[in-house]
Amino acid sequence: MRFWGTRGSLAKPGADTQRYGGNTSCVEIRSASGTLVVIDCGTGAHDLGQSLKESTSAKQGHLLISHTHWDHIQGIPFFDPFFQPDNEWDIYAPHSLSQSLRDTLAGQMRYTYFPVTLEALGAKIHYHDLVEGTFEVGDITVRARFLNHTALTLGYRLEVDGCVVVYSCDHEPFAGAHAADPEALNGQNQRHAEFLRDADLVIHDAQYTAAEYPEKIGWGHSTGEYAVAVCVAAGVRQLALTHHDPLRSDNAVDAIVANLQNELATTGQKLQVFGAAEGKTIQLARSEAAEAAPKSEWFSAVEPVIPAISEHSVLLGATDDATRKMVTDAAEVEGLKLISRATNESAQQALESGTPSVVLLDASSPLDELLEICRAVRERASETSPQAPIVVITDEESIAAELDACATDKIRRPFSPEYIRTRLRAWILRSSCRWIRARRPDDEEVRLAALNSLKILDTEPEERFDRIVRLAADVLQVPIALVSLIDRDRQWFKSCIGLDSRETPRDMAFCAHAILEKKVMVVPDTFMDPRFADNPLVTGDLRIRFYAGCPIRHADGHMMGTLCLIDTRPRQFNVRQINQLKEFARLVEQQLGSQ
Repeated sequence: MRFWGTRGSLAKPGADTQRYGGNTSCVEIRSASGTLVVIDCGTGAHDLGQSLKESTSAKQGHLLISHTHWDHIQGIPFFDPFFQPDNEWDIYAPHSLSQSLRDTLAGQMRYTYFPVTLEALGAKIHYHDLVEGTFEVGDITVRARFLNHTALTLGYRLEVDGCVVVYSCDHEPFAGAHAADPEALNGQNQRHAEFLRDADLVIHDAQYTAAEYPEKIGWGHSTGEYAVAVCVAAGVRQLALTHHDPLRSDNAVDAIVANLQNELATTGQKLQVFGAAEGKTIQLARSEAAEAAPKSEWFSAVEPVIPAISEHSVLLGATDDATRKMVTDAAEVEGLKLISRATNESAQQALESGTPSVVLLDASSPLDELLEICRAVRERASETSPQAPIVVITDEESIAAELDACATDKIRRPFSPEYIRTRLRAWILRSSCRWIRARRPDDEEVRLAALNSLKILDTEPEERFDRIVRLAADVLQVPIALVSLIDRDRQWFKSCIGLDSRETPRDMAFCAHAILEKKVMVVPDTFMDPRFADNPLVTGDLRIRFYAGCPIRHADGHMMGTLCLIDTRPRQFNVRQINQLKEFARLVEQQLGSQ
């Protein structure tokens, strides 16, 4: 990979930016097979385009745009491959609620601003609007996740050739995470760290220092200290600090990097940190950790999963006039239906008419009123209507623990109209289609007949099954292990360790997905998997964060259910652990065969 632009906000060529560079964001990544990916198209894309022009092989590529702020797209009109008729490019960017990616990019090339329109580009270009999820570009798997910025922004995790690279730019710490202590990360900041988990290289926004940040809250950018903290927490190997402030000289960047390196050395951390510099090239070798990590089946980031915007609504409870006006204006601009109530009691009553897409609560209200609304929101959740995100507006970094436990996210005042618009978009896009019920197998009726022939459903627990489940939980170190059998409308547990319930509705069953895979299904983090993120088994008291299930088969080959392992924290299974789970599942099959 190579850096072509590392400056943030504004291109800043000059004598004191020669080493780290003055061009804005642009990174080139190539797989061993030659797949070309460009991330962001700031002014650094001009030199990259000239380099590709001289290449006889680079006729096809993929451009991933994190967001459409100018410093990330101003290189598009000057990117030579887009003007070449024999070139073909796919351009990906966050899905907008108001206009298509193509229309957004065409805006800066209107006749008023630029002599060449988007229609005049000679290359064959395909446009893709993205939400959170995964997609493939050649032999590279890309996972997209929303970041915390003043515009709708995606971070990208690229997995290829046994290596993992994460691009996280532009991103601001979520509320309450200004310190450089990895142990202090929680909530959304911990989810961000999980997105970076075990990466060989993370390219992270580090526009400010911790000392500068209090004056920059809400501007949408990170500190170097925060970038180090999340990377240490995530077990990252190398960290490239990027999006350098336009006022930051080369010597000033050197000083920031040196201070962070000294802190890491003092605390004995293995993370390697450096400043991203124009022209710097990095070769990444195959990583054993990446090679062993199971490939989970993520929902497609490019599928048209978002309903019409008119179907989305925002419920706003009691708040001050200034906040109410800002939310009202943001909802109007975005075309959202706003259900605004002067009191929290009337807001709770509004829930009886339907489930909103987002619920906004003000932490300055009496705690008991807010908790009543949260309870009502949870009760509205059903198998067909996942729980709406609950977002708490607050003046402080911390809120009451009971409210924090209910909150999906927090937004701290003061914030700009643009910021609340962006957060509304992200909450709605993230919450759409994040609980997907498994389809029925093609052999469903025959499968059910085979299951019923065993005459095992609703029988008493048996030590022969419990012994296997206890051993699996102990060897693989999980708090919950089950033998789950998938009946017509439920999953029923023949053996259950660490869980009081004996069954759940089939619509909630992870195992209903696993029997379709016909191999071990591993979900490293349910919060980041759109099939399960809003499943009540994830959002409710059980709080499932990790799942691994191995299908168990009838003697005739039909899928009966799974031996599954569950944890309340995100984790990975390596190849050895997956094989151990398979062996335990075979023991369960032997016992079923002796029925």
